[in-house]
Amino acid sequence: MGYGLLAAAIAAEVAGTTAMKYSEGFTRLWPSLITVAGYLVAFGLLAQTLKTLSVGTAYAIWAGIGTAAVAAIGILFMGESGSPVKLAGIALVIAGVVVLNLGGAH
Repeated sequence: MGYGLLAAAIAAEVAGTTAMKYSEGFTRLWPSLITVAGYLVAFGLLAQTLKTLSVGTAYAIWAGIGTAAVAAIGILFMGESGSPVKLAGIALVIAGVVVLNLGGAH
């Protein structure tokens, strides 16, 4: 259950961040509302996740996968560069999450 809630929290955060790009500095109503709603849902779900997962594990996954997903969305859908250096950075973020989780929750 914890990882399912965490996946939903990541999806909400990614949706909120993506909408923020389209809010044009919070000058457009609907993207701005989606941003706020996305973050409220993300933090609410993350809080529920922390009932069953350790904070270090949950936050590492949430931040790392969220960062990698937003970077990939920028490359795939927003015309941002997909340079080898940027792709290596995304891979390193994911690798960092994996390494942190290999340590296990004690």
